[in-house]
Amino acid sequence: MKALLILLVGWIADLILGDPARLPHPIVWFGKVIAAFERWFNRGHLRKLKGMFTALLLIAAVYVGMYYLLGWIDSINVYLSMAVKAVLVFYCLAGTTLIREVRQVFQAVNRSLEEGRRQVARIVGRDTSELTAQEVRIAALETLAENLSDGVVAPVFWYAILGVPGMMAYKMINTLDSMIGYRTSRYRDFGWCAARIDDVANYLPARLTTLLMLTVTGRLRLLNFVTWFGREHASPNSGYPEAALAGILDCRFGGPHTYFGEVINKPYIGTNDREITDTDLRRAVSVNRRVEAVMVVATALILFWAPFFVHALRIIVHKV
Repeated sequence: MKALLILLVGWIADLILGDPARLPHPIVWFGKVIAAFERWFNRGHLRKLKGMFTALLLIAAVYVGMYYLLGWIDSINVYLSMAVKAVLVFYCLAGTTLIREVRQVFQAVNRSLEEGRRQVARIVGRDTSELTAQEVRIAALETLAENLSDGVVAPVFWYAILGVPGMMAYKMINTLDSMIGYRTSRYRDFGWCAARIDDVANYLPARLTTLLMLTVTGRLRLLNFVTWFGREHASPNSGYPEAALAGILDCRFGGPHTYFGEVINKPYIGTNDREITDTDLRRAVSVNRRVEAVMVVATALILFWAPFFVHALRIIVHKV
């Protein structure tokens, strides 16, 4: 019951507030630590080994540190512990902030192309200086689809399995990948381990996200479309929710992108190369909100009933 309440309070806080710009954010701290390790170790020889050490150390430090810190707080006061955990859940969820950022991209590019390029640069890792207005909008929608998994479904998934420490460790994994998990000359060796760990951590959540997207829109007939285009993506995971949204909107994502001065040729997702409009944004936001609600409510129900199932199983085993 406590885990259920913690999840619901954290989720409702994210729905109402998003990420408050003026408050310190643990993910920002994660980014600063990762950047420091990258400056220290991403040089000279043995970059793969040093990158693996960095990724494993930081992920383990977050999980173990949070496990013992929250355990200590719980021993002092259970209600204080629940409050702290709810705040951490709130910080780990990014549904409202993501939607807000993507809306701002569309509003900005509607005013001017240069403003749209600057705004989308806040949420994507690619070079945005040469993007067209169409490419700006596509980049925003791709990010909306990919981060529905990374920013909502995956954190809730890992919360259900490993609690708040697991949720926080997942956010470290995701932050590592977003900062150093690129296949460029600078990060190819140093970030390889972080990228592979992120692939494993997101394997099930990405596919669950895709299934939920198709379910809430009544478009399960797009499964073949999603399977075909999703597996063509360079990432083993992000292609699936992107393909789901491309299928739902009947548009085309993907194509070549520039990262840190290098052109990365990504396959196209979908075939209908049509103009993206504000209507597509509204439809995509609706999909995100429905998936988010279904994921959180379903997880809350599982957390509520799990103790009863465990108790019944123990009774059965004891009798046997």
